Amino acid sequence: MRLLVEAFEERGYRWAYRVVNSLSFLPQRRERVFFVATTTDVDPASVILADEAEPCLVETDLEARAHGFYWTEGVRGLGWAPDAIPTLKNGSTVGIASPPAILLPSGHAITPDIRDAERFQGFPENWTLPAEQAGRASLRWSLIGNAISVPVARWIGRRLARPGTYDPKRDGALAADGRWPKAARFDGKARYAVSINAYPEWKERPALTSFLRYDGKPLSARATRGFLGRTERASLRFADGFQDRLRGHLHRMERLERGNVAEFAVAAE
Repeated sequence: MRLLVEAFEERGYRWAYRVVNSLSFLPQRRERVFFVATTTDVDPASVILADEAEPCLVETDLEARAHGFYWTEGVRGLGWAPDAIPTLKNGSTVGIASPPAILLPSGHAITPDIRDAERFQGFPENWTLPAEQAGRASLRWSLIGNAISVPVARWIGRRLARPGTYDPKRDGALAADGRWPKAARFDGKARYAVSINAYPEWKERPALTSFLRYDGKPLSARATRGFLGRTERASLRFADGFQDRLRGHLHRMERLERGNVAEFAVAAE
């Protein structure tokens, strides 16, 4: 960040940046830094730092809500997201898709259908379908993981077209240790830390179980077994009953595998 802001300041730009969470608009927790700079009369802070909403975040409730998590982790992190999913990622370096898992209130664990993954980013379903004609189907997951959430881009676009009003009472001092805050600005003379959250708006949305339109793919016995093994070695704290529910899911998947059932779909409920 220091290299970035110095380069812009040397060229006469004013700037402002902010971490924005796509959970403002969609049931995906996705934090990204957005940086606006200008040499015009428009104050960059009036674009990226003019809006703030109080988020309606929900608590963990395994009986009533679906919860997203990273089944590929379990030792140092989990990506736990009540009634939402954690950040959709690009996948592995060899192009293997690894969408997050969703633990349903029934105790079944699934990964979302690609069409729901598109909707988690704000795209229409099948937006990435043409990628299958250009290469392997997993490219669709790469496109989704690399994308900017549509409603976040739309909000910034609206503010670029019609800037708001920045309240300078939000200004504060930058940290003495050199760490950059989640929001800051430069007015042409001085840099300021900005006191503002990651939610420019808060859009009502259905429960995650209602948001899902398509049957998910059950998390395989191998993936579940590996994840549970990592959690048992980890020092992380997990929601009461979370691991037990996944053990139940594992037992069901193992029974299906012993019965030579290759694959089945689990409805979102």
